[in-house]
Amino acid sequence: MPTSWDDLAALTLARQFPEPVAEVGAMVEAVGPVQTQTARSAFIGLAARFPGVTHAAVSAAYEGGEIVRGSTIRGTVHTATPQQFAVLREACRTTMATHWRRQLGLERVGAEEAWEAVEQHASVWRTPDELRAFLRDWLHEHEGLAAAEALDSPTGRHVVTASGGLVRRPVPGARWEGQGAPVYRRFDAPGASLVDLVRTHLSSHGPASREDIAWWSGLPLGVVDSLVGDLEGLVSYVGPDERTYLDLPDVPAPRDLSGVRLLPEFDALLCAYHSKRRDRFVTPADHARLVSRANGLMSPALLVDGRITGTWRSVGTARRRPLEVTWFAGTRRPRKGELEAPVAALEEALDITVTRVDLTRAGPA
Repeated sequence: MPTSWDDLAALTLARQFPEPVAEVGAMVEAVGPVQTQTARSAFIGLAARFPGVTHAAVSAAYEGGEIVRGSTIRGTVHTATPQQFAVLREACRTTMATHWRRQLGLERVGAEEAWEAVEQHASVWRTPDELRAFLRDWLHEHEGLAAAEALDSPTGRHVVTASGGLVRRPVPGARWEGQGAPVYRRFDAPGASLVDLVRTHLSSHGPASREDIAWWSGLPLGVVDSLVGDLEGLVSYVGPDERTYLDLPDVPAPRDLSGVRLLPEFDALLCAYHSKRRDRFVTPADHARLVSRANGLMSPALLVDGRITGTWRSVGTARRRPLEVTWFAGTRRPRKGELEAPVAALEEALDITVTRVDLTRAGPA
């Protein structure tokens, strides 16, 4: 008999909402790398899973290198432990080499040579403009004028920081959850392999299909299949869509997650899985409400009883601000009392005060 979406969700929730741990690095180690296109997502995502984690604790973990942030898989920004970041870097290097060659028209030098030059230059913190200026001169000398000029195209401007070998931080005096201008430095990574990447994904997000792993990592399906074949003892389930879903042998007991959580933009309950196969946590119609057609940005999600059933937003950027929570038609309305604990967790994580909570219902999709 096929495993239902609810069954797959319960197994994933056991991995994504584990027993409490004290240290921020251990939290990230437990739930996996956090997609942090929006810098505050690390703070919010950890607060949803470990209520009571504070803004000061997460900031201190960044400052001390217990967790790091930078562009890796799929060209997206992730927060991870150093070991996890090294794993993500392996996947990023595998996919970005071709992108660099095509984007910059490399023929005389390889992407790896360019990465090494940039990372040597980034032995101290550098601004994006400083990195681009260095790479422009280096490309002019080693590849030619056309490659140097390609770096200034709209799509080429971000290439220099997206090789997986740099970590980023806010400029001195800025807060870690802000979206201000970053500076970058070389990341001295521990050893890792692509097999570790599959293991990392399953330990955080399993059960997952081969398509889920490929989408999350950015690796081709053929590469994923080869890596899966190198892992012994995997557990498999037949899903409701007749696909095979894989997990590590130490499958935790399924978890029933009652109540309300406030998830960040690009949360793993969505972004760890193929963009068209996220039914275990949200209906396709409600998923479409979460993603902007104009720019691909994703709204913060409302999680009720283990299902994504709405959105929320904190209005403005002041330290004191209201909160708007919207639930989708056809889903359970969260009670005001159920919002007290997640709002308190959000306040601690972002170091803000929520002045009021407005609860509204969205019409049919």
